[in-house]
Amino acid sequence: MATPANPAVNLNLVLDQVAKDKGIERAVLIATLEDAMKTAAKKHFGQDRNLEAKYDPDKGVVELFQAITVVEEIIDPVQAVNQISMAEAHKKGMEVEADDELVFQIFYRDEDAAEAKAQDDQYGDILRLKTFRRGFGRIAAQTAKQVILQRTRDAERENVFNEYRDRKNEIVTGIARRFERGNIVVDLGRAEAVLPVREQVPRETYRPGDRVQAYVLDVLRESKGPQIVLSRASVNLLTKLFEMEVPEIAEGIVVIEAAAREPGGRAKIAVSSRDSDVDPVGACVGMKGSRVQAVVQELRGEKIDIVPYDEDPARFVCSALAPAEVSRVIIDEANHAMELIVPDDQLSLAIGRRGQNVRLAAQLTGWKLDINSESRVREMREFASRSLGALPGVNEMLVETLYAHGFRQARDVADANAEMLAQIPGIDPARIPSMQEEARKRMVEDQQELSRMDHEREQARLAEARRHPDELSQPERMARVRGVGEKTIEQLILAGYRTVEDIANEKDLTRLGDVPGVGIKKARQLKSAAENYLVEEAKLRTELNAERSLLASAGGSEGVEAAKAP
Repeated sequence: MATPANPAVNLNLVLDQVAKDKGIERAVLIATLEDAMKTAAKKHFGQDRNLEAKYDPDKGVVELFQAITVVEEIIDPVQAVNQISMAEAHKKGMEVEADDELVFQIFYRDEDAAEAKAQDDQYGDILRLKTFRRGFGRIAAQTAKQVILQRTRDAERENVFNEYRDRKNEIVTGIARRFERGNIVVDLGRAEAVLPVREQVPRETYRPGDRVQAYVLDVLRESKGPQIVLSRASVNLLTKLFEMEVPEIAEGIVVIEAAAREPGGRAKIAVSSRDSDVDPVGACVGMKGSRVQAVVQELRGEKIDIVPYDEDPARFVCSALAPAEVSRVIIDEANHAMELIVPDDQLSLAIGRRGQNVRLAAQLTGWKLDINSESRVREMREFASRSLGALPGVNEMLVETLYAHGFRQARDVADANAEMLAQIPGIDPARIPSMQEEARKRMVEDQQELSRMDHEREQARLAEARRHPDELSQPERMARVRGVGEKTIEQLILAGYRTVEDIANEKDLTRLGDVPGVGIKKARQLKSAAENYLVEEAKLRTELNAERSLLASAGGSEGVEAAKAP
Protein backbone atom coordinates (compact mmCIF):
# COMPACT_ATOMS: atom_id res chain seq x y z
CA MET A 1 0.00 0.00 0.00
CA ALA A 2 1.29 3.39 -0.93
CA THR A 3 2.25 5.72 1.92
CA PRO A 4 0.35 8.99 2.28
CA ALA A 5 1.82 11.63 0.01
CA ASN A 6 2.69 15.14 1.02
CA PRO A 7 -0.58 16.61 -0.25
CA ALA A 8 -2.44 14.36 2.18
CA VAL A 9 -0.32 15.50 5.08
CA ASN A 10 -0.68 19.10 3.94
CA LEU A 11 -4.45 18.86 4.12
CA ASN A 12 -4.15 18.04 7.81
CA LEU A 13 -1.83 20.98 8.24
CA VAL A 14 -4.17 23.25 6.31
CA LEU A 15 -7.15 22.27 8.46
CA ASP A 16 -5.20 22.86 11.65
CA GLN A 17 -3.91 26.22 10.46
CA VAL A 18 -7.29 27.47 9.26
CA ALA A 19 -9.01 26.32 12.44
CA LYS A 20 -6.42 28.17 14.50
CA ASP A 21 -6.16 31.39 12.46
CA LYS A 22 -9.83 31.87 11.59
CA GLY A 23 -11.36 30.57 14.79
CA ILE A 24 -13.31 27.81 13.03
CA GLU A 25 -13.78 24.48 14.80
CA ARG A 26 -11.84 21.72 13.05
CA ALA A 27 -14.88 19.42 13.20
CA VAL A 28 -16.95 22.03 11.33
CA LEU A 29 -14.29 22.29 8.62
CA ILE A 30 -14.14 18.50 8.24
CA ALA A 31 -17.94 18.16 8.07
CA THR A 32 -18.11 20.85 5.40
CA LEU A 33 -15.29 19.19 3.46
CA GLU A 34 -17.05 15.80 3.59
CA ASP A 35 -20.33 17.25 2.33
CA ALA A 36 -18.60 19.08 -0.52
CA MET A 37 -16.62 15.98 -1.54
CA LYS A 38 -19.77 13.85 -1.55
CA THR A 39 -21.54 16.40 -3.78
CA ALA A 40 -18.58 16.55 -6.17
CA ALA A 41 -18.38 12.73 -6.29
CA LYS A 42 -22.07 12.39 -7.13
CA LYS A 43 -21.64 14.85 -10.00
CA HIS A 44 -18.65 12.86 -11.29
CA PHE A 45 -19.65 9.23 -10.61
CA GLY A 46 -23.42 9.68 -11.01
CA GLN A 47 -26.20 11.21 -8.99
CA ASP A 48 -27.89 7.84 -8.42
CA ARG A 49 -24.95 6.27 -6.62
CA ASN A 50 -25.30 5.80 -2.87
CA LEU A 51 -22.06 7.52 -1.88
CA GLU A 52 -20.60 8.64 1.42
CA ALA A 53 -17.48 10.70 2.18
CA LYS A 54 -15.42 10.27 5.34
CA TYR A 55 -12.31 12.17 6.38
CA ASP A 56 -9.40 9.98 7.52
CA PRO A 57 -7.27 12.04 9.94
CA ASP A 58 -4.40 9.52 9.82
CA LYS A 59 -4.01 9.79 6.07
CA GLY A 60 -5.22 13.38 5.87
CA VAL A 61 -7.60 12.64 2.99
CA VAL A 62 -11.32 12.39 2.35
CA GLU A 63 -12.19 8.79 1.48
CA LEU A 64 -15.21 7.85 -0.65
CA PHE A 65 -17.42 4.82 -0.16
CA GLN A 66 -20.30 3.31 -2.09
CA ALA A 67 -22.95 1.21 -0.37
CA ILE A 68 -24.52 -1.63 -2.39
CA THR A 69 -27.56 -3.50 -1.11
CA VAL A 70 -28.08 -7.26 -1.66
CA VAL A 71 -31.51 -8.06 -3.18
CA GLU A 72 -33.24 -11.21 -4.34
CA GLU A 73 -33.54 -9.84 -7.85
CA ILE A 74 -32.83 -6.43 -9.38
CA ILE A 75 -36.14 -5.01 -10.57
CA ASP A 76 -35.58 -1.21 -10.74
CA PRO A 77 -32.94 -0.42 -13.41
CA VAL A 78 -32.38 3.04 -11.90
CA GLN A 79 -31.26 1.48 -8.62
CA ALA A 80 -29.18 -1.19 -10.32
CA VAL A 81 -26.01 0.79 -9.66
CA ASN A 82 -26.65 0.47 -5.91
CA GLN A 83 -27.84 -3.17 -5.86
CA ILE A 84 -26.46 -6.66 -6.40
CA SER A 85 -28.52 -9.81 -6.74
CA MET A 86 -28.06 -12.76 -4.40
CA ALA A 87 -26.97 -14.95 -7.33
CA GLU A 88 -24.31 -12.45 -8.48
CA ALA A 89 -22.99 -12.07 -4.94
CA HIS A 90 -22.68 -15.82 -4.52
CA LYS A 91 -20.76 -16.04 -7.83
CA LYS A 92 -18.25 -13.60 -6.32
CA GLY A 93 -17.87 -15.87 -3.33
CA MET A 94 -19.75 -13.60 -0.94
CA GLU A 95 -21.70 -15.19 1.91
CA VAL A 96 -24.59 -12.72 2.08
CA GLU A 97 -28.32 -12.63 2.65
CA ALA A 98 -31.03 -10.37 1.28
CA ASP A 99 -30.95 -6.77 2.57
CA ASP A 100 -27.30 -7.02 3.56
CA GLU A 101 -25.29 -3.87 2.74
CA LEU A 102 -21.86 -4.09 1.13
CA VAL A 103 -19.55 -1.08 1.40
CA PHE A 104 -16.82 -0.54 -1.20
CA GLN A 105 -14.18 2.15 -1.03
CA ILE A 106 -13.74 4.22 -4.19
CA PHE A 107 -10.02 4.66 -4.84
CA TYR A 108 -9.48 7.86 -6.80
CA ARG A 109 -6.01 9.08 -5.85
CA ASP A 110 -2.88 8.34 -7.85
CA GLU A 111 -1.33 6.88 -4.70
CA ASP A 112 -4.13 4.27 -4.56
CA ALA A 113 -3.76 3.08 -8.17
CA ALA A 114 -2.80 -0.47 -7.11
CA GLU A 115 -5.89 -0.86 -4.89
CA ALA A 116 -8.09 0.59 -7.63
CA LYS A 117 -6.76 -1.92 -10.20
CA ALA A 118 -7.25 -4.88 -7.84
CA GLN A 119 -10.81 -3.72 -7.10
CA ASP A 120 -11.64 -3.32 -10.78
CA ASP A 121 -10.27 -6.79 -11.52
CA GLN A 122 -12.44 -8.41 -8.85
CA TYR A 123 -15.58 -6.24 -8.66
CA GLY A 124 -15.37 -4.11 -11.79
CA ASP A 125 -18.54 -5.62 -13.32
CA ILE A 126 -20.45 -4.70 -10.16
CA LEU A 127 -19.04 -1.23 -9.38
CA ARG A 128 -18.39 -0.05 -12.95
CA LEU A 129 -15.97 2.61 -11.72
CA LYS A 130 -12.97 2.14 -13.99
CA THR A 131 -13.90 4.78 -16.55
CA PHE A 132 -15.00 7.20 -13.84
CA ARG A 133 -11.89 7.10 -11.69
CA ARG A 134 -9.76 9.07 -14.11
CA GLY A 135 -9.76 12.81 -13.39
CA PHE A 136 -11.56 12.72 -10.07
CA GLY A 137 -8.33 13.09 -8.09
CA ARG A 138 -7.83 16.54 -9.63
CA ILE A 139 -11.50 17.41 -9.03
CA ALA A 140 -11.22 16.27 -5.40
CA ALA A 141 -8.15 18.42 -4.79
CA GLN A 142 -9.80 21.45 -6.36
CA THR A 143 -12.99 20.85 -4.37
CA ALA A 144 -11.06 20.62 -1.11
CA LYS A 145 -9.29 23.88 -1.87
CA GLN A 146 -12.52 25.70 -2.80
CA VAL A 147 -14.35 24.39 0.25
CA ILE A 148 -11.65 25.52 2.66
CA LEU A 149 -11.42 28.94 1.03
CA GLN A 150 -15.21 29.38 0.99
CA ARG A 151 -15.59 28.17 4.57
CA THR A 152 -12.82 30.53 5.61
CA ARG A 153 -14.57 33.46 3.93
CA ASP A 154 -17.89 32.49 5.52
CA ALA A 155 -16.26 32.19 8.92
CA GLU A 156 -14.58 35.57 8.55
CA ARG A 157 -17.91 37.13 7.60
CA GLU A 158 -19.61 35.45 10.55
CA ASN A 159 -16.88 36.59 12.92
CA VAL A 160 -17.14 40.16 11.63
CA PHE A 161 -20.93 40.04 11.95
CA ASN A 162 -20.74 38.75 15.53
CA GLU A 163 -18.09 41.33 16.45
CA TYR A 164 -20.00 44.32 15.09
CA ARG A 165 -23.40 43.01 16.12
CA ASP A 166 -22.13 43.37 19.68
CA ARG A 167 -20.89 46.90 18.84
CA LYS A 168 -24.27 48.07 17.60
CA ASN A 169 -25.23 51.38 19.29
CA GLU A 170 -21.57 52.23 19.82
CA ILE A 171 -19.21 54.73 18.18
CA VAL A 172 -16.56 53.48 15.76
CA THR A 173 -13.77 55.26 13.92
CA GLY A 174 -12.66 54.51 10.38
CA ILE A 175 -11.24 55.95 7.18
CA ALA A 176 -13.34 57.12 4.22
CA ARG A 177 -12.29 54.97 1.26
CA ARG A 178 -14.66 55.60 -1.64
CA PHE A 179 -18.09 56.92 -2.61
CA GLU A 180 -20.93 54.86 -4.06
CA ARG A 181 -24.03 56.79 -5.21
CA GLY A 182 -23.50 59.35 -2.49
CA ASN A 183 -22.91 56.74 0.21
CA ILE A 184 -19.50 56.79 1.91
CA VAL A 185 -17.71 53.45 2.29
CA VAL A 186 -15.70 53.52 5.53
CA ASP A 187 -12.81 51.18 6.29
CA LEU A 188 -13.02 50.03 9.91
CA GLY A 189 -9.95 47.80 9.73
CA ARG A 190 -11.43 44.30 9.78
CA ALA A 191 -14.53 45.30 7.87
CA GLU A 192 -16.06 47.96 5.64
CA ALA A 193 -19.09 49.97 6.70
CA VAL A 194 -21.41 52.27 4.80
CA LEU A 195 -22.50 55.79 5.77
CA PRO A 196 -25.72 56.26 3.75
CA VAL A 197 -26.73 59.63 2.33
CA ARG A 198 -29.72 59.79 4.67
CA GLU A 199 -27.44 59.41 7.71
CA GLN A 200 -24.96 62.09 6.65
CA VAL A 201 -25.00 65.68 7.91
CA PRO A 202 -25.81 67.97 4.95
CA ARG A 203 -23.00 70.46 5.48
CA GLU A 204 -20.29 67.83 6.17
CA THR A 205 -18.01 66.75 3.33
CA TYR A 206 -15.41 64.01 3.18
CA ARG A 207 -12.55 63.03 0.90
CA PRO A 208 -10.88 59.62 0.58
CA GLY A 209 -8.50 59.17 3.49
CA ASP A 210 -10.44 61.39 5.91
CA ARG A 211 -11.11 60.11 9.42
CA VAL A 212 -14.78 59.29 10.09
CA GLN A 213 -16.24 58.82 13.56
CA ALA A 214 -19.81 57.57 13.47
CA TYR A 215 -22.54 55.73 15.37
CA VAL A 216 -23.23 52.07 14.49
CA LEU A 217 -26.89 52.26 13.55
CA ASP A 218 -27.40 48.66 12.44
CA VAL A 219 -25.56 45.47 11.45
CA LEU A 220 -27.31 43.49 8.71
CA ARG A 221 -26.57 39.91 7.68
CA GLU A 222 -26.13 39.94 3.89
CA SER A 223 -25.11 37.21 1.43
CA LYS A 224 -21.94 39.09 0.48
CA GLY A 225 -21.04 39.63 4.11
CA PRO A 226 -22.34 41.73 6.99
CA GLN A 227 -23.36 45.28 6.16
CA ILE A 228 -22.50 47.75 8.91
CA VAL A 229 -24.67 50.86 8.68
CA LEU A 230 -23.23 54.01 10.23
CA SER A 231 -24.82 57.35 11.11
CA ARG A 232 -23.54 60.87 11.65
CA ALA A 233 -27.06 62.31 11.91
CA SER A 234 -28.42 60.18 14.77
CA VAL A 235 -29.12 61.89 18.09
CA ASN A 236 -27.45 58.85 19.69
CA LEU A 237 -24.11 60.01 18.25
CA LEU A 238 -24.48 63.14 20.38
CA THR A 239 -25.22 61.23 23.60
CA LYS A 240 -22.42 58.70 22.99
CA LEU A 241 -19.90 61.47 22.41
CA PHE A 242 -20.86 63.01 25.76
CA GLU A 243 -20.45 59.59 27.40
CA MET A 244 -16.92 59.45 26.00
CA GLU A 245 -16.01 63.00 27.06
CA VAL A 246 -17.72 63.17 30.47
CA PRO A 247 -16.56 60.54 33.01
CA GLU A 248 -19.51 61.33 35.28
CA ILE A 249 -21.90 60.17 32.54
CA ALA A 250 -19.93 56.96 31.95
CA GLU A 251 -19.99 56.28 35.70
CA GLY A 252 -23.73 56.93 35.96
CA ILE A 253 -23.43 59.94 38.26
CA VAL A 254 -24.74 62.30 35.57
CA VAL A 255 -27.58 61.04 33.39
CA ILE A 256 -28.66 62.31 29.97
CA GLU A 257 -32.44 62.35 30.46
CA ALA A 258 -33.33 63.51 26.93
CA ALA A 259 -31.70 64.78 23.77
CA ALA A 260 -32.86 66.48 20.59
CA ARG A 261 -30.86 67.32 17.51
CA GLU A 262 -31.08 68.92 14.10
CA PRO A 263 -27.87 67.57 12.51
CA GLY A 264 -25.42 70.27 11.50
CA GLY A 265 -27.44 73.04 13.13
CA ARG A 266 -28.21 72.82 16.82
CA ALA A 267 -28.75 70.25 19.55
CA LYS A 268 -30.05 70.21 23.11
CA ILE A 269 -29.46 67.72 25.90
CA ALA A 270 -31.11 67.60 29.31
CA VAL A 271 -29.00 66.23 32.16
CA SER A 272 -29.58 65.37 35.80
CA SER A 273 -27.29 64.29 38.64
CA ARG A 274 -27.55 61.34 41.03
CA ASP A 275 -25.16 63.14 43.39
CA SER A 276 -26.25 66.43 44.94
CA ASP A 277 -22.62 67.58 45.05
CA VAL A 278 -22.21 67.22 41.27
CA ASP A 279 -23.53 69.94 38.97
CA PRO A 280 -24.73 68.03 35.86
CA VAL A 281 -24.47 71.02 33.49
CA GLY A 282 -21.05 72.00 34.79
CA ALA A 283 -19.80 68.42 34.45
CA CYS A 284 -20.85 68.34 30.79
CA VAL A 285 -19.42 71.78 30.04
CA GLY A 286 -16.08 71.03 31.67
CA MET A 287 -13.26 73.36 32.69
CA LYS A 288 -13.51 76.45 30.46
CA GLY A 289 -15.91 74.54 28.23
CA SER A 290 -13.32 71.89 27.30
CA ARG A 291 -15.69 68.91 27.34
CA VAL A 292 -18.54 70.39 25.38
CA GLN A 293 -16.09 71.96 22.94
CA ALA A 294 -14.61 68.52 22.24
CA VAL A 295 -18.09 67.30 21.26
CA VAL A 296 -18.78 70.45 19.23
CA GLN A 297 -15.51 69.97 17.39
CA GLU A 298 -16.34 66.34 16.53
CA LEU A 299 -19.75 67.47 15.26
CA ARG A 300 -17.99 70.14 13.18
CA GLY A 301 -19.30 73.23 14.91
CA GLU A 302 -22.84 72.10 15.72
CA LYS A 303 -24.13 74.31 18.56
CA ILE A 304 -25.12 72.43 21.73
CA ASP A 305 -27.33 73.67 24.56
CA ILE A 306 -26.97 71.80 27.87
CA VAL A 307 -29.96 72.30 30.17
CA PRO A 308 -30.78 70.93 33.63
CA TYR A 309 -33.55 68.35 33.72
CA ASP A 310 -36.46 69.02 36.10
CA GLU A 311 -39.33 66.79 37.18
CA ASP A 312 -41.58 69.86 36.98
CA PRO A 313 -42.51 70.03 33.28
CA ALA A 314 -42.98 73.82 33.33
CA ARG A 315 -39.50 74.43 34.74
CA PHE A 316 -38.04 71.87 32.35
CA VAL A 317 -39.62 73.60 29.35
CA CYS A 318 -38.37 77.00 30.51
CA SER A 319 -34.84 75.58 30.77
CA ALA A 320 -35.17 73.93 27.36
CA LEU A 321 -36.00 77.29 25.75
CA ALA A 322 -32.70 78.80 26.92
CA PRO A 323 -31.26 81.28 26.25
CA ALA A 324 -34.72 82.88 26.00
CA GLU A 325 -36.47 83.98 29.20
CA VAL A 326 -40.10 82.94 29.87
CA SER A 327 -42.56 85.15 31.77
CA ARG A 328 -45.50 82.78 32.23
CA VAL A 329 -46.47 79.19 31.43
CA ILE A 330 -50.02 77.98 30.86
CA ILE A 331 -50.29 74.17 30.95
CA ASP A 332 -52.94 72.18 29.10
CA GLU A 333 -52.61 68.69 30.63
CA ALA A 334 -55.40 67.21 28.50
CA ASN A 335 -53.61 67.96 25.23
CA HIS A 336 -50.09 67.71 26.71
CA ALA A 337 -49.44 71.25 25.53
CA MET A 338 -48.09 74.48 26.99
CA GLU A 339 -48.56 78.13 26.09
CA LEU A 340 -45.42 80.10 26.86
CA ILE A 341 -45.52 83.87 27.26
CA VAL A 342 -42.24 85.70 26.78
CA PRO A 343 -41.23 89.39 26.82
CA ASP A 344 -41.56 91.05 23.42
CA ASP A 345 -37.79 91.37 22.98
CA GLN A 346 -37.37 87.63 23.71
CA LEU A 347 -39.88 86.30 21.18
CA SER A 348 -37.52 85.87 18.23
CA LEU A 349 -34.88 84.37 20.52
CA ALA A 350 -37.37 81.90 22.00
CA ILE A 351 -38.58 80.81 18.57
CA GLY A 352 -35.09 80.71 17.09
CA ARG A 353 -33.99 80.87 13.49
CA ARG A 354 -36.72 79.26 11.37
CA GLY A 355 -38.36 77.99 14.57
CA GLN A 356 -35.37 75.83 15.45
CA ASN A 357 -35.15 76.70 19.16
CA VAL A 358 -38.79 75.99 20.01
CA ARG A 359 -38.80 72.93 17.76
CA LEU A 360 -35.84 71.40 19.59
CA ALA A 361 -37.33 72.34 22.97
CA ALA A 362 -40.56 70.53 22.03
CA GLN A 363 -38.60 67.43 20.97
CA LEU A 364 -36.52 67.52 24.14
CA THR A 365 -39.44 67.85 26.55
CA GLY A 366 -42.11 65.93 24.65
CA TRP A 367 -44.65 68.78 25.05
CA LYS A 368 -46.44 70.73 22.33
CA LEU A 369 -45.29 74.33 22.72
CA ASP A 370 -46.99 77.54 21.62
CA ILE A 371 -45.02 80.76 22.19
CA ASN A 372 -46.52 84.24 22.33
CA SER A 373 -45.14 87.63 23.34
CA GLU A 374 -46.72 89.60 26.17
CA SER A 375 -48.04 92.24 23.78
CA ARG A 376 -49.48 89.52 21.55
CA VAL A 377 -51.22 87.95 24.55
CA ARG A 378 -52.73 91.34 25.44
CA GLU A 379 -53.94 91.70 21.85
CA MET A 380 -55.46 88.20 21.91
CA ARG A 381 -57.20 88.89 25.21
CA GLU A 382 -58.62 92.19 23.98
CA PHE A 383 -59.74 90.58 20.74
CA ALA A 384 -61.35 87.71 22.67
CA SER A 385 -63.25 90.22 24.80
CA ARG A 386 -64.63 91.91 21.69
CA SER A 387 -65.39 88.70 19.81
CA LEU A 388 -66.86 86.64 22.66
CA GLY A 389 -68.52 89.65 24.35
CA ALA A 390 -70.59 90.26 21.20
CA LEU A 391 -72.43 86.94 21.65
CA PRO A 392 -75.84 86.90 23.30
CA GLY A 393 -75.84 86.20 27.02
CA VAL A 394 -72.05 86.52 27.35
CA ASN A 395 -71.06 89.07 29.99
CA GLU A 396 -67.56 90.09 31.10
CA MET A 397 -67.34 87.33 33.72
CA LEU A 398 -68.39 84.65 31.20
CA VAL A 399 -65.79 85.99 28.74
CA GLU A 400 -63.11 85.34 31.39
CA THR A 401 -64.49 81.84 31.98
CA LEU A 402 -64.55 81.03 28.26
CA TYR A 403 -61.02 82.40 27.82
CA ALA A 404 -59.79 80.23 30.69
CA HIS A 405 -61.31 77.19 28.90
CA GLY A 406 -59.35 77.96 25.72
CA PHE A 407 -61.97 79.94 23.74
CA ARG A 408 -60.23 82.81 21.90
CA GLN A 409 -62.88 83.96 19.41
CA ALA A 410 -66.42 83.38 18.19
CA ARG A 411 -65.25 80.64 15.79
CA ASP A 412 -64.26 78.50 18.79
CA VAL A 413 -67.80 78.75 20.16
CA ALA A 414 -69.36 78.00 16.76
CA ASP A 415 -67.22 74.88 16.30
CA ALA A 416 -67.59 73.61 19.87
CA ASN A 417 -69.73 70.65 20.91
CA ALA A 418 -73.01 71.80 22.49
CA GLU A 419 -72.66 69.28 25.32
CA MET A 420 -69.22 70.64 26.19
CA LEU A 421 -70.50 74.24 26.18
CA ALA A 422 -73.31 73.23 28.53
CA GLN A 423 -70.73 72.12 31.12
CA ILE A 424 -69.09 75.55 31.30
CA PRO A 425 -70.31 77.53 34.36
CA GLY A 426 -72.47 80.52 33.46
CA ILE A 427 -73.80 79.23 30.12
CA ASP A 428 -77.56 78.63 29.87
CA PRO A 429 -78.03 75.39 27.86
CA ALA A 430 -81.23 76.81 26.35
CA ARG A 431 -79.32 79.73 24.81
CA ILE A 432 -76.52 77.62 23.25
CA PRO A 433 -78.21 77.28 19.77
CA SER A 434 -78.71 81.05 19.43
CA MET A 435 -75.21 81.69 20.81
CA GLN A 436 -73.63 79.39 18.22
CA GLU A 437 -75.75 80.86 15.42
CA GLU A 438 -74.61 84.37 16.33
CA ALA A 439 -71.02 83.11 16.61
CA ARG A 440 -71.15 81.85 13.01
CA LYS A 441 -72.29 85.31 11.86
CA ARG A 442 -69.54 86.97 13.88
CA MET A 443 -66.81 84.83 12.26
CA VAL A 444 -66.63 86.96 9.08
CA GLU A 445 -66.17 90.18 11.02
CA ASP A 446 -63.56 88.53 13.26
CA GLN A 447 -61.57 87.33 10.26
CA GLN A 448 -61.46 90.82 8.79
CA GLU A 449 -60.29 92.28 12.11
CA LEU A 450 -57.62 89.60 12.50
CA SER A 451 -56.28 90.32 9.01
CA ARG A 452 -56.14 94.04 9.81
CA MET A 453 -54.31 93.36 13.09
CA ASP A 454 -51.77 91.10 11.36
CA HIS A 455 -51.12 93.77 8.74
CA GLU A 456 -50.63 96.49 11.33
CA ARG A 457 -48.34 94.24 13.37
CA GLU A 458 -46.19 93.47 10.34
CA GLN A 459 -45.98 97.14 9.39
CA ALA A 460 -44.99 98.07 12.93
CA ARG A 461 -42.35 95.32 12.97
CA LEU A 462 -40.85 96.50 9.68
CA ALA A 463 -40.87 100.12 10.86
CA GLU A 464 -39.17 99.20 14.13
CA ALA A 465 -36.57 97.05 12.35
CA ARG A 466 -35.70 99.99 10.08
CA ARG A 467 -35.42 102.63 12.76
CA HIS A 468 -32.20 104.58 12.23
CA PRO A 469 -29.49 103.29 14.62
CA ASP A 470 -28.69 106.88 15.64
CA GLU A 471 -32.25 107.24 16.99
CA LEU A 472 -31.87 104.24 19.33
CA SER A 473 -30.76 104.47 22.92
CA GLN A 474 -27.86 102.27 23.99
CA PRO A 475 -30.16 99.81 25.85
CA GLU A 476 -32.34 99.63 22.72
CA ARG A 477 -29.28 98.84 20.59
CA MET A 478 -28.22 96.15 23.07
CA ALA A 479 -31.72 94.68 23.01
CA ARG A 480 -31.33 94.10 19.26
CA VAL A 481 -28.31 91.89 19.83
CA ARG A 482 -29.28 88.22 19.58
CA GLY A 483 -29.53 86.60 23.01
CA VAL A 484 -29.74 89.85 24.98
CA GLY A 485 -32.91 90.40 27.03
CA GLU A 486 -33.89 92.95 29.66
CA LYS A 487 -32.31 90.96 32.48
CA THR A 488 -29.06 90.50 30.58
CA ILE A 489 -28.95 94.23 29.70
CA GLU A 490 -29.21 95.09 33.40
CA GLN A 491 -26.40 92.66 34.26
CA LEU A 492 -24.16 94.03 31.50
CA ILE A 493 -24.74 97.72 32.36
CA LEU A 494 -24.03 97.07 36.06
CA ALA A 495 -20.79 95.33 35.01
CA GLY A 496 -19.74 98.37 32.94
CA TYR A 497 -20.74 97.14 29.48
CA ARG A 498 -22.99 100.05 28.44
CA THR A 499 -22.82 99.75 24.65
CA VAL A 500 -22.72 97.06 22.01
CA GLU A 501 -19.17 98.14 21.22
CA ASP A 502 -18.14 97.45 24.83
CA ILE A 503 -19.24 93.84 24.39
CA ALA A 504 -17.76 93.36 20.92
CA ASN A 505 -14.39 94.89 21.90
CA GLU A 506 -13.98 92.85 25.10
CA LYS A 507 -11.00 90.51 24.55
CA ASP A 508 -11.18 88.79 27.92
CA LEU A 509 -14.08 86.32 27.60
CA THR A 510 -13.57 85.17 31.18
CA ARG A 511 -14.19 88.71 32.44
CA LEU A 512 -17.20 89.13 30.15
CA GLY A 513 -18.66 85.94 31.60
CA ASP A 514 -17.71 86.32 35.26
CA VAL A 515 -18.32 90.02 36.02
CA PRO A 516 -21.94 90.20 34.77
CA GLY A 517 -22.45 86.63 35.97
CA VAL A 518 -23.65 85.24 32.62
CA GLY A 519 -21.02 82.48 32.32
CA ILE A 520 -18.28 81.79 29.80
CA LYS A 521 -20.55 80.04 27.27
CA LYS A 522 -23.07 82.92 27.25
CA ALA A 523 -20.19 85.43 27.08
CA ARG A 524 -18.85 83.77 23.94
CA GLN A 525 -22.33 83.91 22.36
CA LEU A 526 -22.79 87.58 23.36
CA LYS A 527 -19.47 88.68 21.89
CA SER A 528 -20.13 86.89 18.59
CA ALA A 529 -23.70 88.28 18.42
CA ALA A 530 -22.50 91.82 19.19
CA GLU A 531 -19.88 91.67 16.43
CA ASN A 532 -22.52 90.44 13.95
CA TYR A 533 -24.94 93.17 15.03
CA LEU A 534 -22.39 95.94 14.45
CA VAL A 535 -21.80 94.67 10.91
CA GLU A 536 -25.55 94.61 10.16
CA GLU A 537 -26.07 97.97 11.87
CA ALA A 538 -23.40 99.61 9.69
CA LYS A 539 -25.12 98.28 6.55
CA LEU A 540 -28.51 99.57 7.75
CA ARG A 541 -27.09 103.00 8.66
CA THR A 542 -25.52 103.37 5.20
CA GLU A 543 -28.74 102.31 3.50
CA LEU A 544 -30.98 104.63 5.54
CA ASN A 545 -28.58 107.59 5.14
CA ALA A 546 -28.66 107.07 1.37
CA GLU A 547 -32.48 107.03 1.43
CA ARG A 548 -32.56 110.26 3.49
CA SER A 549 -30.12 111.98 1.11
CA LEU A 550 -32.25 110.94 -1.85
CA LEU A 551 -35.43 112.25 -0.21
CA ALA A 552 -33.73 115.51 0.78
CA SER A 553 -32.43 115.97 -2.76
CA ALA A 554 -35.88 115.32 -4.20
CA GLY A 555 -37.44 117.73 -1.70
CA GLY A 556 -34.89 120.48 -2.58
CA SER A 557 -35.57 120.15 -6.31
CA GLU A 558 -39.29 120.53 -5.73
CA GLY A 559 -38.64 123.73 -3.71
CA VAL A 560 -36.56 125.26 -6.52
CA GLU A 561 -39.22 124.46 -9.09
CA ALA A 562 -41.85 126.01 -6.85
CA ALA A 563 -39.77 129.21 -6.49
CA LYS A 564 -39.46 129.55 -10.28
CA ALA A 565 -43.18 129.27 -10.76
CA PRO A 566 -45.00 132.65 -11.38
